[in-house]
Amino acid sequence: MELRDYLRILRRRWRLITVVALLVVSAAAAVTFSTTPLYASKARLFISTSSATGTSEAYQGGLFSVQQVASYAELASSRRLAETVIDDLGVAMTPKELVKEVSAESVPDKVLLDITVTDPDPALARTLAQGYAEAMTDLVRQLETPSGKTSAPIKATIVDAASTPDSPVSPQPVRNLTLGLVLGLLLGIGLAVLREVLDTTMKSAEELTDIAGAPLLGGIAFDTAARQQPLVTSLASHAPRVEAFRVLRTNIQFLDIDGTNKVFVVTSALPAEGKTTTAVNLAITLAQAGQRTLLLEGDLRRPRAADTLGLDNAVGVTTVLLGKVSLDDAIQKHTETDLHVLSSGAIPPNPAELLQSRAMGDLLARLREAYDIVIIDGPPLLPVTDAALLSHMSDGAILVVRHGRTTKDQVEQSIDRLTRTDATVVGVVFNMTPARRAGSYGYGYGYGYGYGYGYGPTTREPKRRLLPRRSPS
Repeated sequence: MELRDYLRILRRRWRLITVVALLVVSAAAAVTFSTTPLYASKARLFISTSSATGTSEAYQGGLFSVQQVASYAELASSRRLAETVIDDLGVAMTPKELVKEVSAESVPDKVLLDITVTDPDPALARTLAQGYAEAMTDLVRQLETPSGKTSAPIKATIVDAASTPDSPVSPQPVRNLTLGLVLGLLLGIGLAVLREVLDTTMKSAEELTDIAGAPLLGGIAFDTAARQQPLVTSLASHAPRVEAFRVLRTNIQFLDIDGTNKVFVVTSALPAEGKTTTAVNLAITLAQAGQRTLLLEGDLRRPRAADTLGLDNAVGVTTVLLGKVSLDDAIQKHTETDLHVLSSGAIPPNPAELLQSRAMGDLLARLREAYDIVIIDGPPLLPVTDAALLSHMSDGAILVVRHGRTTKDQVEQSIDRLTRTDATVVGVVFNMTPARRAGSYGYGYGYGYGYGYGYGPTTREPKRRLLPRRSPS
């Protein structure tokens, strides 16, 4: 990953990073302010040898003292010394408890020994540190005095007596909260990068066009009211969603400037990605621009376009292909616009066979001659092959990709399915994008019939009486 990739992740996942950082800082604050304050008092001892007459003897005595200091530091944590301090001071502690509060450290290459006692009571910390220092001088004298002698060649002298500390050494709020913030940011960034690596859904318009190998025709922002008001005719003329479909309409018109008749299939990788709503609103917007437009419901398994427009789907594509109803009688007109609609008709047991039949080719040819543009609401590409067959018979497919849901693999598989049938992908529509990005456009085949694209019978009740037909010729 390059630097700009990390910057993009930070910009996209800043909420996650902020939440994680705040949680870590909060945890650090809770631990810090619930911890009992500890005070440390330190006494310093100087380890020396008896006077030497010559320089060489003084040097050797100094080396000996340096070597002994490390041993004395180890003796500070001994049970014997702890018992001595307890007896001398009369404190109500066990040797084990006292040893936990004491630490001794020898200064490197020096003959200095620091004894530090940490305790919640600053006065007791000072008393224990001073008691330990005095006990250590006695212990050194006892250990270093040769048998039969009255004086030791090496002794410990207190050079800095223990003092009562003014402020606690633990906890340290500023340090803890700063470390918590740094660790929280690192953890948040790590989680953001991990989530970005594991998340293969489409979130970038540039990446989408690279994978699809087709231009971006438009971006439709996510609208919570779209489920209750799916049609652009129910919105104000200046609404952002309406403007988005106008941009899409304009880009569609520039796909083939020299062509006089256009037939496009609107499809998606999977259901619930907004292909039907996109197809219906695109057709409405084209009709509002004065173009002779027909919306053909090409999803013969789970048709939704006619229901969205409030039209009857009792007759349509299937009844026309079977010769039960003429094309003129099957075409309906949307009352609020000049859009003509050819619904699916009765659900057939063999949708794929009907769609790739010669009769279907003849039907598309007639519609191509009668209308300026024909929008086909096709089924999704991955569950079934119907959309690929329709795309092969049309001037190209418009692939609808849902932001944050459609994965890169699904887009690649969809493009592959279209190219295998020699269909052309004329462009992609980025659907349900975050509102701030819409204006700037950014598993195998286990889908099967689990998404409801089976052959089971579907019972429907007519929506309303058929409106008067208008001849396509």
